[in-house]
Amino acid sequence: MRVSMLLLAPLAAGAAVLGSRSKDQSDCPGYYLSNIHEKHNSLTADLTLAGKPCDTYGKDLKDLKLLVEYQSDERLHVMIYDADEQVYQVPESVVPRIEGVDSTRQDSELKFHYEENPFSFTVTRGQEILFDTSDSTLIFQSQYLNLRTSLPKNPNLYGLGEHIGPLRLPTTNYSQTFWNRDAYGTPEGTNLYGTHPVYYDHRGEAGTHGVFLLNSNGMDVKIDQTEDGKQYLEYNSLGGVFDFYFFTGDTPKEASIQYSEIVGLPAMQSYWAFGYHNCRYGYRDIFEVAEVVYNYSKAEIPLETMWTDIDYMSGRRVFTLDDERYALDNVRSVVDYLHDHDQKYIVMVDPAVSVSDNVGYKRGVEQDIFLKNSTGDLFLGAVWPGVTAFPDWFKEGTQEYWNEQFGDFFSAEDGVDIDGLWIDMNEGANFCPFPCSDPFAYAEEADLPPAPPPVRPSNPRPLPGFPKDFQPSSKVRRDSTKGNKLGLPGRDLLNPAYKIDNVAGVLSNLTIHTDIIHEGEEYSEYDTHNLYGAMMSSASREAMESRRPGRRPLIITRSTFAGAGKDVGHWLGDNLSEWWQYRRSIAQITAFASMFQVPMVGADVCGFGANTTEELCSRWAALGAFYSFYRNHNGLDSIAQEFYRWPKVAESARKAIDIRYRLLDYIYTSFYRQSQTGEPFLQPFFYLYPEDKNTFSNDLQFFYGDALLVSPVPDEGATSVEAYFPKDIFYDWYTGAPVVGQGANITLEDIDITHIPLHIRGGSIIPVRSSSAMTTTELRKKNFELIIAPGLDGKASGSLYLDDGDSLEQEATLEVEFTYEKGTLHVKGKFEGDIKAVVDDIKVYGAHKHTGVKTASVKQRLELTKDTEVKVL
Repeated sequence: MRVSMLLLAPLAAGAAVLGSRSKDQSDCPGYYLSNIHEKHNSLTADLTLAGKPCDTYGKDLKDLKLLVEYQSDERLHVMIYDADEQVYQVPESVVPRIEGVDSTRQDSELKFHYEENPFSFTVTRGQEILFDTSDSTLIFQSQYLNLRTSLPKNPNLYGLGEHIGPLRLPTTNYSQTFWNRDAYGTPEGTNLYGTHPVYYDHRGEAGTHGVFLLNSNGMDVKIDQTEDGKQYLEYNSLGGVFDFYFFTGDTPKEASIQYSEIVGLPAMQSYWAFGYHNCRYGYRDIFEVAEVVYNYSKAEIPLETMWTDIDYMSGRRVFTLDDERYALDNVRSVVDYLHDHDQKYIVMVDPAVSVSDNVGYKRGVEQDIFLKNSTGDLFLGAVWPGVTAFPDWFKEGTQEYWNEQFGDFFSAEDGVDIDGLWIDMNEGANFCPFPCSDPFAYAEEADLPPAPPPVRPSNPRPLPGFPKDFQPSSKVRRDSTKGNKLGLPGRDLLNPAYKIDNVAGVLSNLTIHTDIIHEGEEYSEYDTHNLYGAMMSSASREAMESRRPGRRPLIITRSTFAGAGKDVGHWLGDNLSEWWQYRRSIAQITAFASMFQVPMVGADVCGFGANTTEELCSRWAALGAFYSFYRNHNGLDSIAQEFYRWPKVAESARKAIDIRYRLLDYIYTSFYRQSQTGEPFLQPFFYLYPEDKNTFSNDLQFFYGDALLVSPVPDEGATSVEAYFPKDIFYDWYTGAPVVGQGANITLEDIDITHIPLHIRGGSIIPVRSSSAMTTTELRKKNFELIIAPGLDGKASGSLYLDDGDSLEQEATLEVEFTYEKGTLHVKGKFEGDIKAVVDDIKVYGAHKHTGVKTASVKQRLELTKDTEVKVL
């Protein structure tokens, strides 16, 4: 959420110089290999500087180490680090390391090869070279790392997030910068909120491999061609070590599963989390929040969860309530109303704590959990509430403080009884431009906090179901010692010689200053900046579990790092109500869900900044229903855009939510599978058709699970879409009519703005609820239908997973596999505990010579309690 404060914060002096300095690195000597020790599953060696130091952007380190581990048959770990182990490495407390299995070089699909002098290495799969550093020398300096790999011509590369742009990465003059920042408007081609330094190289029939660099330092990754046309990818990092994980699969889906083993499986979400959510920055009081809830009900648009932005806070101070606009009794009345109607409530929490008179700040000072500068004073910035302090997530005691704040303020008994959490500004954003020598003066000049809207004098009208009296109430860091992996002493932590392409300018501009040292662990912010948001996310998950033991916490965060999906979901930040951002969201959500293993993901539907239109919001309401996280949210300076405000948008939303809710168990089952195996739910087109070159750059269609192809209308004013259909059979979701793909585009015409084209992939069985509902609680009481869409071979399969929908540990579950062949439905599964599922109707789609539709419908009550067979044709 944000109306951009960047407009108030011009770049600091010197910050406008973007891009790396041009220095000749061709004379850098590289390293030579010695003391090589090879075992059946590993290799270790020494690396020594092979000549005179070039010292381009720092001091060349003389002595390095090489470690190669065959961790599994599909995963290879290659690490290049300093011999003294003083150089910073990503802490295992933030990103736990995976243990290898007993694989061997002989058994591994990936092989490591090396040249001794000058040192270079290649990684191969069979006869294919996947990674090759032989065309350039290794550079390992105190504040600069450089490594380049050759690539095949016209490679199919994906990943390297967070960015907004094409799904298939450009192969010339492309640079992706990793430096998390507050990125209002999410401009294309810039560094955004998260860091996911992993890329996938898809080679069609030859398979897919991925390369993950576990490094949290500021970095530019460049993809380009040399003057003689050789393709390459190049890493340019401000520090850390080369900690590579190479992984491979026969398909891109299998490669994504391999990545999930490295960074961790994503967290399972509650059933209700997949419902429809609404929010706006600018609800002037809790009564307006209540009005919105009421208006959704009146418009018969299902609303699962109501959210509140920073409006609820007193002076925008975290862990406070505005006594006039959001009086506690009234907030609790709204929450009680929502809970009585099987709905939920979520609010925002920012990391920055106001230094004004409030319990959160006082308690934080007493417990000594805030970041400090080199003089031992609190590091202060300026965010929404004015001057603020920032929690130090590395510091012992900060988790206890965070748990305590959540336990008190969000108390179910006498506080704001939230059902989930929304984290913002956790890059950590700071409005005060570097060097921010006087945050108090800056906050005063910038008029922080912004003035809230006027208080509503009285209720404009009564709302059925709400109480009648429901109204607004009038230290200096020590030098490193050998082996601590904290970072080399003597570095320039504010102005390194190499300049990454950070849009905000110098590293410390508009964020926490990079010379801050985290007490206790003593890591520098220079090295750990990109981890700040992820650490807040994991701390918040623990705090949420502490206040509601045993229940799955829905947490949506803005800033992420590799592995964030094991704790939280992500929304794509402060996007704009623009058609191009509507389109680009497809590539973003599929990359996060499949390639970065953060499957709970969505964009602000209808856009956050600027003003939407009825047409755009109508199209987006339909598209957003096929995100995994579905929320309408917009900004203070934009026109209100709740779905009920336009007739066409309301119609589009009702239709799309009806489909989404009927599919919710299919969604839940697919999501559960990813939480258990890493198999992606939301997927790019080429994940299902990895050998079809026509799918490799298609980022306007996507698969919702394995069974549903979504083909949104992409352009303003359009009533048709050029949809690609591979050589396979599909069935129109709405009519059951078959579409036999020929590996070409088909024009789908006369698409009203309330409609989104959907097709079931042949070979699928989809369990759907017999009808939709206004809440997911009501939905779970409905019986099921099975839609059987046979493939060209006449067969189909699908699955269903059910549990109580909310608990971390389950006492009763149902896991069913459906298969269909020769007119018979086979049901096999695990039926544990008291979970009831009843199928009332079985529909079988079919086509005679692909010219017409024959739909068989079997009205037969089928209780899913045991393995069984049903003759349906």
